[in-house]
Amino acid sequence: MPIPRFYPILDNDTAVRFGLTVREAAADMIEAGARILQFRHKGLFSREVWADLESIAELCRAKDVRLVVNDRADIARLLGAALHLGQEDLAPSEARLITGPTTCIGYSTHNADQLAAARSEPADYLALGPIFGTTSKANPDPVVGLEGLRRLRPLTDRPLVAIGGITRANAKSVLDAGADSVAAIGDLFPDPRKRVSEFLAAIG
Repeated sequence: MPIPRFYPILDNDTAVRFGLTVREAAADMIEAGARILQFRHKGLFSREVWADLESIAELCRAKDVRLVVNDRADIARLLGAALHLGQEDLAPSEARLITGPTTCIGYSTHNADQLAAARSEPADYLALGPIFGTTSKANPDPVVGLEGLRRLRPLTDRPLVAIGGITRANAKSVLDAGADSVAAIGDLFPDPRKRVSEFLAAIG
């Protein structure tokens, strides 16, 4: 399945740290031209978080933007959204028992062994990282680097989203190294609308 070349990830905690609600940040990113948007929330999925995500889903539907829910197969199914899974979450084959066969599922990988293991999983696209050093995870996996990305790219024929430490300054070099798409988290702030516009301009 095609994945847009730019893949913004809206992290709830990051938005709050910069004084924005996730609804405001999502609206800014969508208005700036994002065609896919992942909602990332690592804490308790409270009614307030659910209400925020419902509002974001409505924004995405209105603008024909693909919404991706991080980790939660049940929430993705309720919203008719795509799902992104990490190595510590349900495997894609298990998540499909909840989402059904047509839901778009992404799956994070960090090295050659995980890319190889993903061949047997029903994932529509794979993520690989961290490409560079990142502060968005407390205990990140070893850095892949651009040379590592070039070396690992041939191990899968699925769309590959690069993630980890990607900024407006280095995003184009990551695409040139073989990624189909670049994901960003921290460099979307403090002004999501402006930053998304700059990312899109940087990658052409």
